[in-house]
Amino acid sequence: MKLKEIAHARTGDKGEISNISVIPYDEKDYKWLRETLTAEKVREWFQDICHGEVVRYELDGVRALNFVLDKALGGGVTRSLALDKHGKTLGMALLDMELENNISGESV
Repeated sequence: MKLKEIAHARTGDKGEISNISVIPYDEKDYKWLRETLTAEKVREWFQDICHGEVVRYELDGVRALNFVLDKALGGGVTRSLALDKHGKTLGMALLDMELENNISGESV
């Protein structure tokens, strides 16, 4: 199952740091998402562009996960020649990640 089937994303940036919030469409999927979508998986997913640490924050009150990716924007908005200097497409790229059900090992 692709992450985009159960969640949407919102991105932001500050300098060379990108943050991606992942919010499930249905609150009942939050616990499973919290157990499944780790900072390590996100770091691996973005290994070609994220050259720093990935930290995950759990926002239980609003049922969202926020990932902060350091050194992920090629120098930041004012220094990068990249077409997507703000990293807005990183949220869509993350939503394309394939997730597996941790209980059975099968794709959900």
